[in-house]
Amino acid sequence: MSQLSNMLVLHITTTTLLSLGLMKRPSMGPKQQSLKAFTPDNYSDDEDDKFFHEDSDEPGKGWTNGQIPPQFTPTMTLHPYTRSGRLALYNHHRRWINFQSSWSRIGEGSTEMDAVHSKSASGTSVMTGCLIEEGKTVRALVAQLCECFYKAGWATGTGGGVSIRVGGPSENRPYRVFVAPSGVQKEDMVGDDVFELDMDRQVVAPPKTPNLRQSACTPLWYVVYKHVKSAMCVIHTHSMHAQLATLLDPTEKSSVLRVTHLEMLKGVGNHSYDSILEIPIIDNRPSEDLLADQLEEALRKYPKCNAVLVRRHGVYVWGDSWEQAKAQCESFDYLFESAVKMKGMGLESGVVPVSGTYHVNDMDIVEEEKKEDSESSPPAKKQKVAPAFNASGAVNNDADLICVGTAIPLVPRDSKILLLDIEGTTTSISFVKDVLFPYVLNNLDVYLKDLAYNEMIDYNKALAKDVQALDPNHPARKQVESYSSEERVVSVYVKALMAHDVKATGLKSFQGKMWKAGYASGELVGHLYSDFIPMLKWCKDNNVKVCIYSSGSIAAQKLLFGHTSEGDITSYFSGHFDTTSGSKRESASYATIAKSLGVETKDVIFVSDLEAEIHAANEAGMKAVVAARPGNATLSSDTKGTFPVVRSLLQLCGAD
Repeated sequence: MSQLSNMLVLHITTTTLLSLGLMKRPSMGPKQQSLKAFTPDNYSDDEDDKFFHEDSDEPGKGWTNGQIPPQFTPTMTLHPYTRSGRLALYNHHRRWINFQSSWSRIGEGSTEMDAVHSKSASGTSVMTGCLIEEGKTVRALVAQLCECFYKAGWATGTGGGVSIRVGGPSENRPYRVFVAPSGVQKEDMVGDDVFELDMDRQVVAPPKTPNLRQSACTPLWYVVYKHVKSAMCVIHTHSMHAQLATLLDPTEKSSVLRVTHLEMLKGVGNHSYDSILEIPIIDNRPSEDLLADQLEEALRKYPKCNAVLVRRHGVYVWGDSWEQAKAQCESFDYLFESAVKMKGMGLESGVVPVSGTYHVNDMDIVEEEKKEDSESSPPAKKQKVAPAFNASGAVNNDADLICVGTAIPLVPRDSKILLLDIEGTTTSISFVKDVLFPYVLNNLDVYLKDLAYNEMIDYNKALAKDVQALDPNHPARKQVESYSSEERVVSVYVKALMAHDVKATGLKSFQGKMWKAGYASGELVGHLYSDFIPMLKWCKDNNVKVCIYSSGSIAAQKLLFGHTSEGDITSYFSGHFDTTSGSKRESASYATIAKSLGVETKDVIFVSDLEAEIHAANEAGMKAVVAARPGNATLSSDTKGTFPVVRSLLQLCGAD
């Protein structure tokens, strides 16, 4: 018989004897502990205690290093995947490590029907009064939270962290403050890595893991604990949504981000769906401890907000429990993402919608709200502050969007040429007023020092001509004439004309030269509304010509669009026009532009935020559309209801 046949007979014989119970299986190693089958009926609360490995003073010793206890057999590890196992797990075993039996966002004195919730509610303590057990639990919870935030993308690259405090006067004992370490992979943190401190920031119990340092956020967590007495947990994340939300203001000077009329406002505490939430923004510093003074000031100025944004960095969020802090952190992140994505749609997160939401029009209710104490938080029926980010003035132009019987013209259906203003239409008014104009005034003397003599003479003549063209009683002219003829140098003309917002050719040319230097150095970067690039791409794909008509010189226009945050976009434009084609307030100027484009005025759609320009273009025969960007000047009754109004330029894009 062959060797293969002998092996086959042996295998069949052994299998038969085993199945009949006449032969025992050979030992394959140490005998494993037999486990009773798990069922919902026999699974007690302390069942898990049988399977925990023993504590060790040696840091890092545990399953992560392969030390899996013999109790963890395949039966045990497969337990959650069985029906009875899932019943046991989801019926009475919470996924989060905790020291209390339950939690609810709706706290004492509130009901599920209330619009605003400020306090959370916790169940009974599951601790036995042992401080050692409490410490172990909180340390493990800090590690679990850090892992959760890593998975959410909030704590990558060892960034971010969590602090939890327990105890305090309400429990008639000192606070115990637990803080995450610095420079540790947050997804691999363990309780042995966590510090315990007192309220003086003295180390009570160092981590078992050697060579660790406290989180760089620690000084800021203590600022929150000091000024927000109810805070029991502070979370710091490097959420991408939080960071981008701080950059929605192109000037990066805004001190707040405003959000309103979003359902998740209910989840951040102290606010309802129709409240206007103001989240303070502080500037970033080289190290986090240097943020303490700014954070302290923000807490004093915005006591109703449970978060502070750090520009180009992230966010700090707190709550009266770790659960509330986590829930509010998630809600804030949702709002930040909404604000960023709304901006991409041409919408502002801080603007009260004029439709699509319920509005109370009963004047008695409005009058009653006016009488309420200023510290209360009534629903925001009307916007009394500037929207999310806009012009330097706090202008509310929301009502301008309600224009009955004014159909918006579409390209290319109604026209294949778009003529656009810049300031307040493609670019924020605040960029011009708060960035470009101050740049000229702040750098004027330095720029003039480097000018050649003949250049100085040419500018002087052009600016003097601008002044002479003004009415004799114009304040800019009077300001210049208060100087002697010998004193009337370039700086005098520039400061007088800019102080009174004169739009003149000589001044614009001079400003353009200064801005060119600023763009070349990178100090200036042109701002664009987020809907502008998508609109330009849509027009290019549909053979629609886009031209610019601005009071700024053609050179200044090309500088702005050649140095934007999106790069050089000048290739999208088919033409540029400035005041050399005539004043934007004169209808003849629009006829001149149409002629240079080789079309009739009726074939052009003109968009601007200024009423005088809208009326002049309409008089010339163009299809005039008002740009009602957040913060633009409000419309008069002569304009509102007569001309179509758009919040986003994408509203002009339609079918053939």
